[in-house]
Amino acid sequence: MDYQEILQQARTCMGPYCKACPVCNGMACKNTVPGPGAKGIGTGFIRNYQKWQELCVNMDTICENAPVDTAFDFFGTKMAAPIFAAPVGAMNLHYGDKYNDMEYNDILVSACADAGIAAFTGDGANPAVMEAAVSAMKNAKGCGVPTVKPWNRDVVFAKLDAAKSADPLAIAMDIDAAGLPFLRNMTPPAGRKTVEELREIAQHAGKPFILKGIMTVNGALKALEAGASGIVVSNHGGRVLDQCPSTAEVLPAIADAVGGKMMILVDGGIRTGMDVFKALALGADGVLIGRPYVTMVYGGGAEGVAVYTQKLIDELKDTMSMCGAHSLADIKREMLFGF
Repeated sequence: MDYQEILQQARTCMGPYCKACPVCNGMACKNTVPGPGAKGIGTGFIRNYQKWQELCVNMDTICENAPVDTAFDFFGTKMAAPIFAAPVGAMNLHYGDKYNDMEYNDILVSACADAGIAAFTGDGANPAVMEAAVSAMKNAKGCGVPTVKPWNRDVVFAKLDAAKSADPLAIAMDIDAAGLPFLRNMTPPAGRKTVEELREIAQHAGKPFILKGIMTVNGALKALEAGASGIVVSNHGGRVLDQCPSTAEVLPAIADAVGGKMMILVDGGIRTGMDVFKALALGADGVLIGRPYVTMVYGGGAEGVAVYTQKLIDELKDTMSMCGAHSLADIKREMLFGF
């Protein structure tokens, strides 16, 4: 199947909230929670997507006619491209009953590894979610990043121990999940963390520790102080706080503040290889993509993941070649119009 066929197939088995739209821009689902939409009036998801579209690239083909290389070093592991599937959870609740979290992660992790990239996996109140994610990563020889929600100390440490058993590439915490509406009043409780608490968590992780949900320079500096090896600039796809800026808008200042001191990934509204290029030009080292990978799994399983990943890589290579970049290190901010 090609990309459009997979997208069409997804429309037959997703819902009732996600429409598997031709362009995943947050317009059709808007503020549907449960569902893939955003919190409040739904502007966060839409703004994330829109701001990437407003950026334009500078074409420059007067350069050496050399091959383009998208290879990316992720804490010592060579990846085919700086692209990751983002952690997504509560599949039955938000996307339809074709897959539960365990089945989704089992497909996603191995398919991403086969495609030369890696998947971040989600977490949930059900212990089986983390257990299945760890099992999937063991089968993929550790190629993945388990993501733990900000539960209380005992639960976090137990989940970190489980995650480490898979010898993953890194371990993440989506610290912004403290604001997810469907995690309120749950047991175990999830909530905000201090720098001191995060430092203890990062030390216990025993792997490169990534904090997902950073949206300010101050937040990035606190993550660095806590000993995080990397951050994900993310507002959880607009699901945790309405009417805040997009990730594209806050990324440059964060990259200027902590770039070179820690790995910077960015999530939210990235849909194409050209969007990936724009993110790298703004200072990110790599990107996370969530909802489109869900659509690809629902519509085509492992084949869907492979097709979409190759599409992203081909688009990234094309943009790089037309803007005069032969490697990821060649991508500069001045390759964007107006910078």
